[in-house]
Amino acid sequence: MDKEPIIIVGGEPNSIFSEIFFKSLKTKNYKSPIIVIISKKLLQEQMKKLGFTFKINTIKQTLNNFSKLNNNKINLINVDYKFKKCFEEITSKSNKYIEESFKTALNFIKQNNLSKFINGPVSKKSFLKGETLGITEYLAKKTKSNDVAMLIFNKNLSVSPLTTHLALKDVHKKITKQKIYKQVNLINSFYIKKFNMYPRIAITGLNPHCESNFQNSEEDKIIIPAIEKLRLKNTKINGPFPADTIFTKSLLKNYDVVIGMYHDQVLSPMKALFNFDAINITLGLPFTRISPDHGPNYSMLGKNLSDPKSLIQALKFLDK
Repeated sequence: MDKEPIIIVGGEPNSIFSEIFFKSLKTKNYKSPIIVIISKKLLQEQMKKLGFTFKINTIKQTLNNFSKLNNNKINLINVDYKFKKCFEEITSKSNKYIEESFKTALNFIKQNNLSKFINGPVSKKSFLKGETLGITEYLAKKTKSNDVAMLIFNKNLSVSPLTTHLALKDVHKKITKQKIYKQVNLINSFYIKKFNMYPRIAITGLNPHCESNFQNSEEDKIIIPAIEKLRLKNTKINGPFPADTIFTKSLLKNYDVVIGMYHDQVLSPMKALFNFDAINITLGLPFTRISPDHGPNYSMLGKNLSDPKSLIQALKFLDK
C-alpha cells in the first residue's frame, strides 16, 4: 500500500501525550501520513495552552483512500469528549472516551488492513481497573490474539519481560517452559522479519544469583531445561544469567535481547541505560503496535518540559 498511514490513539486525555505529539511533529518530515484519533476540541485547547500552532484536517472514519493525505496538517478522527479544562486530574471519567478511541482505531485498522499503530499512555489503575494487566493484554483480548509479548526496543539492546504488570508474589506461578518457548519464538520472528537475523538472546534467572537455598528452584525446574531445549535449534540463546550482572558492559555487548522473568527486572536497568530512548512493541498482534515508553505523567501536565524522544523513535520506526 502506498503511503500507509500511522494510526495514533491519544489515550488518557489528561497526560503529556499532546505535548510530546506536538513536539514530535516539529522534529521530522515523516513520509507516512499520521492519523491521530482524539478529541478535536481537546487537542485544540491543549495546543493553545502549550503554545503550538497546527492546522487540523478532520477526516471521516470511513476514509479508505490515503493518497491525498500528508502531514502539513494534523489528520484527525474526532472522538467526542466533554471536559471542563484541558488538563484535569486523571479519573475514571475519561474511561468511556479512551474505550471509544481504541474501538475506533481497531475498526479503522481492520477495515483498511493497516499495520502501523501507536497508542498514547493510559492510567492502568483508572482505565484497566485490574481487568487486564496492561494495554498489551488489553489489545490481545480485543484482537483475540493468544500469544503476545512485550519488547522494549532500542537498536543497541532490547529487553522483554516474561511476565508484565504482575505482583511479585505471583511471578513464580506464571513462569513455564511453554511461556519461555513462545516468548523466544515471537522475538525471533520479529527480528527475522524486521532485520533478517536471529537475535542473540540472554535469559535471566528468577532468584538472586540464579540459585536458591531450597530444592527444585525455578532455574532447575523450568528455566535451565527450557534454555537447553531452545539451544538445540538456536545456539545464540544463553542463560540463565543473574539479573545483577547481565547488564554489565562486558556481557551486554554479546546480546541483542535480554529476556527477564518479571517487569522491573529488565525495565529498570533498561531505563537507566537509555532513559526514554526506547519504544514498547507488542509482538503477536495482527499489526505492529508501539507505545512510547512512558506513562501519563500527570505531574508534568502543561509544563512543556516533557521529552518527546520515545514517540519520535516510535514514529521513525514505523515510518518506512
